[in-house]
Amino acid sequence: MNDRQKRGVAVPEGLNIPPQATCHATYLRKATRRITLLYDALLAPSGLRSTQRSILMQIARCEVASMSELAALLLIDRSALAQNLKPLEREGWVQVQVDPADKRSRLVSLTRAGMDKLLETQPLWQQAQASFEKTYGAERAVVLRQALIDVAAGEYEGADPV
Repeated sequence: MNDRQKRGVAVPEGLNIPPQATCHATYLRKATRRITLLYDALLAPSGLRSTQRSILMQIARCEVASMSELAALLLIDRSALAQNLKPLEREGWVQVQVDPADKRSRLVSLTRAGMDKLLETQPLWQQAQASFEKTYGAERAVVLRQALIDVAAGEYEGADPV
């Protein structure tokens, strides 16, 4: 008798519980958490988390972007972006201002301090990249990155657009 049977919890008919998870989302989340731990640990001396550096880097690529454009590029909703921008703005790394062409829209740009923070974290980020590639394999990392780019760019039936 297994634990479930002892507790009187029967598996409903039609529910298949494989011995190992087969859910793509489960493994993508696990992989993301594992990689985030690596990058966050190596970026820690800078006071910046990997998610924050990603946002700063995306803003740097755009030079200036509306909140909507930036949220779409980062695949997060605008309210989550607004929350993530608050500490970056407090630190003086980003500037959020009203769009003169559309008073309802806000524009996001990097400040000089934000550019300096990216420069400061560049060697730490490179160290994280090298650590991952050493463990996972440089060639495999290139293939994985391309696969993840494809996954992130895909539009999936049943998914809400960001």
